[in-house]
Amino acid sequence: MTKKKKKKNPIIRFLASMVAFFKDDRFRYAMGIVFLLVALFTILSLISYLVNWKTDQDFEWAKVFSGPEIRVENSGGKMGAWLSNLLINKWFGLASFVFPAILVIWAMVLYRIRLVKPGKSIRNSLILIVLLSITLGLMFGDAGGLLGSGPGGQHGYFLSKWLMASIGTFGTIFLLIICYTALILFSTSFLDWIRERAYPFAVAPKTGSEDAFEEDPLVESTLKPDEPTDGPEEIVSEKIVEEEQQAADPEAKDDVEMTIEDVSGLNPEDFNPDEGALGEYDPTLDLPKYQYPPLSLMKEYDQGDTTVTNEELISNKNRIVETLGNYNIKIDKIKATIGPTVTLYEIVPAPGIRISKIKSLEDDIALSLSALGIRIIAPIPGKGTIGIEVPNQNPRIVSMKSILSSKKFQDADMELAIALGKTISNETFVFDLTKMPHLLVAGATGQGKSVGLNAIIASLLYKKHPAQLKFVMIDPKKVELSLYSKIERHFLAKLPESEEAIITDTQQVIHTLNSLCAEMDERYNLLKAAQVRNIKEYNTKFINRKLNPNKGHRYLPFIVVIIDEFADLIMTAGREIEHPIARLAQLARAIGIHLIIATQRPTTNIITGVIKANFPARIAFRVASGIDSRTILDGSGADQLIGRGDMLFVSGSDPIRLQCAFVDGPEIEDVTDFIGQQRGYPTAMMLNPVADELGNGPNVDLDKRDDKFEEAARLVIQHQQGSTSLIQRKLSLGYNRAGRIVDQLEAAGILGPFEGSKARQVLVHDEFSLEQILNNLN
Repeated sequence: MTKKKKKKNPIIRFLASMVAFFKDDRFRYAMGIVFLLVALFTILSLISYLVNWKTDQDFEWAKVFSGPEIRVENSGGKMGAWLSNLLINKWFGLASFVFPAILVIWAMVLYRIRLVKPGKSIRNSLILIVLLSITLGLMFGDAGGLLGSGPGGQHGYFLSKWLMASIGTFGTIFLLIICYTALILFSTSFLDWIRERAYPFAVAPKTGSEDAFEEDPLVESTLKPDEPTDGPEEIVSEKIVEEEQQAADPEAKDDVEMTIEDVSGLNPEDFNPDEGALGEYDPTLDLPKYQYPPLSLMKEYDQGDTTVTNEELISNKNRIVETLGNYNIKIDKIKATIGPTVTLYEIVPAPGIRISKIKSLEDDIALSLSALGIRIIAPIPGKGTIGIEVPNQNPRIVSMKSILSSKKFQDADMELAIALGKTISNETFVFDLTKMPHLLVAGATGQGKSVGLNAIIASLLYKKHPAQLKFVMIDPKKVELSLYSKIERHFLAKLPESEEAIITDTQQVIHTLNSLCAEMDERYNLLKAAQVRNIKEYNTKFINRKLNPNKGHRYLPFIVVIIDEFADLIMTAGREIEHPIARLAQLARAIGIHLIIATQRPTTNIITGVIKANFPARIAFRVASGIDSRTILDGSGADQLIGRGDMLFVSGSDPIRLQCAFVDGPEIEDVTDFIGQQRGYPTAMMLNPVADELGNGPNVDLDKRDDKFEEAARLVIQHQQGSTSLIQRKLSLGYNRAGRIVDQLEAAGILGPFEGSKARQVLVHDEFSLEQILNNLN
């Protein structure tokens, strides 16, 4: 038996539709224009009244829609004459000129322009109108009928007379002085300045007033802001309930808890009481004067549009046709596409020719053309042709400036846009790192791998604000990424105890990767609390002020982890490196942490199955052998590249051949200097250290000491140096075992705790003291 769905009350449906109409952005924009036009009309009418008041005073509402026989001098016509007479003569006199300002504030609220605090400004403006009217009435009286009832209007004239009759002239003046003083105090932050100095320990936040939302620009509602807000938008009614906090809390102030009475049973969190007034949160306001690096910092390597002559094209075409003809392979059609480094010759073989037969002639074609780096694509995806890539005799340099200035990169609507180089068809190649989501880069020494990393980093620096992106840079060789230390306070992230922002020490790399795993777990908890699935949805919700910072929510920048020589880390630390990288590669995509790993040795013991499975996007520069190519690309091709930035890019499909953009060291230095000279954050972004880095000491069972423990203890006492590398070298041990012995020495009180890139402190200074410790352990 099916249960019939209960129909909504038609009154509730009507009210809900009306609320939806009034919340529509188009209605807000239209009303904003109306308010601005009314403000303009009002001020023009008031100014005109100052000139033509003798003619237009006492103009009645009934005459507004009368015939043309009744004429007025006001620039606003009969409506303007009536309105200005009402405001200046009947009501508040010259103080009425504040009314158009109130209308402008309302228009700003509707357009979400926050130059002033709207609630406080409108309240203070109304109070100012009353006080000015009374002041003008007190000073000028009716001024002999000037403007009808005097500069203060009828309100100011009669109220000032009543006050003078009640408390006298001096009493009225003192009362006005008190009112003006109070208005100034409550309109400025002077009271907060006094309160901070009078009660330096009173830290209870202001809540419950109209300013509670305005003082904290990130708080949207006092209603559990971290609860879901994706329910329907039809909120029918609201009521504000004011309650006092318990008297048992001496520091607490009166709080107003906002609750919404939902007649229709809808989600109350959809109602945003101050969204229009506050507008969107802008994370870039942390560094509002930050300037993106200009393109003029990059060099232009202008070599013209093409460096391939017609003679070269015809010669290569004839040799290809001749070589294939020697093996009875006829060609129906051939055309050439010229790229910066390689020219693609597309051939259409005659019917009946097997593709595998052409593919097997790769070396023969290379021999006939006297060229290295011949690659056959059989067939070209999406085309009925076979491609033969032939290196140009005079390859063209692709400058980073031409890539960054391209329309494709400038207009790229991507979260992390990276411009890598140009394709064979001379098109700028741009991809989104968040879609990859991680990148594996491999290539032999001197083939362009470091230049490729610089191109990736430069693309991100030219596209992102420091508030939106952070780098964790790991450089075991200590020289490749050192130039980026200048942008530490803008773009880099590190551990608190680390002296250098570019991480070079292996042990510190392990701690940093573990800290990134902790950051990943914390971000997932934030996403869970916000009931969103990824960083984009979370930051959108935070920017729209639907998440409360007081509940731990914060804007989450992207974190790009760059590891320059992965092979060296794997050889020295093994699974201690591979495990956190595998965790980050598997889980970190949704929360905005992306890995870029580079290595010179793409062997199976370095790029393991776990790494390959989680790095679908790969870049291969020229490698030494076909085995290395298959390791990085799962196929051949990288061993047939010509070097100097010639590369293959794979992202879940067939490889794309690119010429990597060239960016030189001085260009990177100029960019980092330009950024580093600007005002930055006080420090780099600090990662939260995990338990071991906090100085809690390793969790070690000293009853299960290593066989080499005593020998290692005497070694560090003799050299007065507590480093893993010393034990590893002197005792011929692996890095992992030496690291465990160091943890045991720390637990025994022989060595001090981990101190970042510094060597551990030796706490025991002589053999006698060491023997006492060893005897106690035994």
